[in-house]
Amino acid sequence: MSIVKVIEVIASSPTSIEDAIQGAVTEVSKSIRNIDSVYVQDIKAHVKDGKVSSYGAICKISFRVDAD
Repeated sequence: MSIVKVIEVIASSPTSIEDAIQGAVTEVSKSIRNIDSVYVQDIKAHVKDGKVSSYGAICKISFRVDAD
């Protein structure tokens, strides 16, 4: 039987949404193996002085759980 676990992470980037998503995967993959997919639940942009200053993404990352 295969088990898949899902965690929720929030990531941000001053560059782009894509960079924020990649940053989430990069950081999570430092401690979790077998990442299968990323579902972007929500995106946002922070505004400062009338301009977008950073981008954020709320991501659900799924990964397979190893059998003992």
